[in-house]
Amino acid sequence: EVQLVESGGGSVQAGGSLRLSCVRSGSTYNRYYMGWFRQAPGKEREVVAIYTGIGIQYADSVKGRFTISQEVAKNTVYLQMNSLKPEDTAMYRCAARVTGGDWNWGQGTQVTVSS
Repeated sequence: EVQLVESGGGSVQAGGSLRLSCVRSGSTYNRYYMGWFRQAPGKEREVVAIYTGIGIQYADSVKGRFTISQEVAKNTVYLQMNSLKPEDTAMYRCAARVTGGDWNWGQGTQVTVSS
């Protein structure tokens, strides 16, 4: 069973930065696609940034501000978030899946951006 543990969330003022980390464990298979989703209160969950079979997919709302990266040897994915806006406030969840598989989810880390 895959486990995902996020860290790095918190509260920041608009214009600030945060870096989220997510470590994957529980499987020796290393061909996982990982990424980040978020869900704000009253809104549907949305893709923030994910690795896909053909590259990286970003939400339009974060392009140019957020950057996803990974250290494959450490089974870790990061999300560098710059120029944060109040509308970025949400629970951010790490996810991982193999090709054709379902997403496995972390517990989430809260990001709160104040104006």
